[in-house]
Amino acid sequence: MRTLRADGAEQRLVEPQAARSRARLTQAELEAPRTSFFPSLQETLNHILLVDLFYIDALEAGGEGLAIFAQPLPFPTMAELVPAQRAADERLVRFCASLEASVLARAVEIDRGDEGISRESVEATLAHLFVHQIHHRGQTHAMLSGTRVPPPQLDEFFLEYDRARRAGEEIP
Repeated sequence: MRTLRADGAEQRLVEPQAARSRARLTQAELEAPRTSFFPSLQETLNHILLVDLFYIDALEAGGEGLAIFAQPLPFPTMAELVPAQRAADERLVRFCASLEASVLARAVEIDRGDEGISRESVEATLAHLFVHQIHHRGQTHAMLSGTRVPPPQLDEFFLEYDRARRAGEEIP
């Protein structure tokens, strides 16, 4: 459970650093075609946030389901995206902080559209969400590497060795 809580809190540490780097991009650079699954940083970042919202909604039994994806690019600028991602991150941190062992096996109902509702455990849903975040965050890191803005360090949060090197930062 400690790992799930730390994984949830890790997004709170990573995203502000990444957002500071991305904020240095012009709107044209954000929208520019890039090589990745999604063809731009703008589209990839919106995808990450929408999927975060989708699974957080399912974990909270919020009932929005696939309606979250109604608008594929709801946050076209960093000024819109950053606070929306921060709010989603805080929801996820709160959810993970409240976890108890008895909750991990609870079924989460996930709207799969024409395929119906799938039922997954809280633990599996969180693990999937964290892998999704890491996967696409890596893509944005690679895309940022192809710009004039150097990508930030995003992977030194868990080891004691790294904690000392990150002195002054809020670390879970």
